[in-house]
Amino acid sequence: MNVKNFIVGGIVGGIVDFLMGWLVWGILLKDTFPKPEGAGAENMTFIFLGCLFFGFLISYVFSKGEGISTCMNGIKMAVGIALFLGLSDNFFRNMYKEVIDFKLMGIDIVATMVVAAVVGAAVAVVNGKMK
Repeated sequence: MNVKNFIVGGIVGGIVDFLMGWLVWGILLKDTFPKPEGAGAENMTFIFLGCLFFGFLISYVFSKGEGISTCMNGIKMAVGIALFLGLSDNFFRNMYKEVIDFKLMGIDIVATMVVAAVVGAAVAVVNGKMK
C-alpha cells in the first residue's frame, strides 16, 4: 500500500464526502429527513470527522486491495461499498422503531450510493495521478 496515496486520497475523499453530504442531505433531502424531535444542533466537527473517516475507508480499500486508480472503477467499487454500508446503517438506525418507513430507507441508501460514487471517483483519480 502506498501510504502517501492513502493519506492524500483519504483527505480528498473526506472533503468531497462532506461537501456532497451537505448538498444531498443538507439541501436536497433536508425536508425528507427532518431533524428528530428534541435533537440539539448538529455537531459539525463530528459530521466532518465522520466524512473524513469515510474518505479514509474508501482510500484504504482502493490503495490496499485493488489499487483502483480510474474514475469508473472508483465509482463502481464505492457504490458497492456504500450499498452494504447504507443497508447496515439503516437496519441499525431502525432497530427500535415499530413502524419502518422502507421508502425513506431506500432513499437514504440510494443517496448514500450517489455520494459514495463521487467520493470513489475523487479518490480513484487522486490514486491515478499519484502513481
